[in-house]
Amino acid sequence: QVQLVESGGGLAQAGGSLRLSCAASGRPFSRYDMGWFRQAPGKEREFVAAISWSGASTSYADSVKGRFTISRDNAKNTVFLQMNSLEPEDTGVYYCARGMSFREADPTRYDSWGQGTQVTVSS
Repeated sequence: QVQLVESGGGLAQAGGSLRLSCAASGRPFSRYDMGWFRQAPGKEREFVAAISWSGASTSYADSVKGRFTISRDNAKNTVFLQMNSLEPEDTGVYYCARGMSFREADPTRYDSWGQGTQVTVSS
């Protein structure tokens, strides 16, 4: 089993930036694709971005393309989400998760989750 801990959330103004980190421990991190999801109050959890085990391939939700960048450092067992040009609609709890394919946007296809980190974007 892998343990995931997110950090880096906080309050930002619209147009600002935040960088989220997800530190993994347990099973070999580098063997798995990883994803970021978010959940706003009263809404379902939604896909944000995912990255292949090697870091060579990525996928993004249309709503964040061109603004967010997912990356990973397998030597440090960490995956990142750089969020630029933040919008109030980006507000929510952000979760990282372990999956079998970076092409998957369905959260039920991810089997290990962190506790989440809150991101709040003010207008």
